[in-house]
Amino acid sequence: MHPSSTAPSPQPTAVLVTGAAKRLGREIALQFARQGWDVAVHYGLSGPEAAQTVEEIRSLGVKADAFQADLADETSTKSLFSAVSNTFPHLGCLVNSAAIFEYDRANSNTPLSGKSLQDHMQVNLMTPILLSQLMFEFQKNKPIQSGEVSMVIPAVIQLLDQKLINLNPDYLSYTLSKAALLSSVELLAMDFAPHLRVVGLAPGISLPSGDQTNDGFSKAHQMTPLGKSSTPADIAKAAVFLAESNAITGTTLSVDGGQHLLPSSRDVMFKTN
Repeated sequence: MHPSSTAPSPQPTAVLVTGAAKRLGREIALQFARQGWDVAVHYGLSGPEAAQTVEEIRSLGVKADAFQADLADETSTKSLFSAVSNTFPHLGCLVNSAAIFEYDRANSNTPLSGKSLQDHMQVNLMTPILLSQLMFEFQKNKPIQSGEVSMVIPAVIQLLDQKLINLNPDYLSYTLSKAALLSSVELLAMDFAPHLRVVGLAPGISLPSGDQTNDGFSKAHQMTPLGKSSTPADIAKAAVFLAESNAITGTTLSVDGGQHLLPSSRDVMFKTN
């Protein structure tokens, strides 16, 4: 019997997670590793934490390397993707997790400034779109052996926020940057098909932020219809699900315990002080 002329190509099983040294990005990276994916761990300033994350991933029996880059710098961002794609030629997923989250509000003692807006837009919007474009070019130009049939359509996962469905004026620069990124999910999904899927993932309050106390976080975390919001593990499992779901593109999945269903005039952080 002759070998099939349409033998499937190896499943793309490497992921680049930005901001993977700490917090939510770290949990996402570890969950991909638990499911057999090799992991490129991006970090900005958290070198020791990135090294620890890599060590923990390697202990799970998969490949991992750390890559430093300043996501506020376009040249550094391009160099990051080049290094990752050279090290992991089977790259099949990009998770844009890194973000700036700093307080401003138009009607407050900390109003929006040009620098604040530009900083948020650079890291939270421009860089994820730039990396997404680089991922598309990489997938589009990847050489395919004669008769190969890919089993998985590669994906970009943009980390968003449930507050985009349930708006309030707090964290104005952050919210504007994430709102634009939300709009890009549909636009890029149309533009990058059939080579690359683009999906949004919107967490609820999953970890303490800023100067929030543990007690304040605990109270805020319970302010959902289900009595609890998302955990880092919930978000990480959803990210792997989206990466492996060929029919999902151009849409956003809210993983927040229903937090987006409860309108609020303030960010939930300020309702528990």
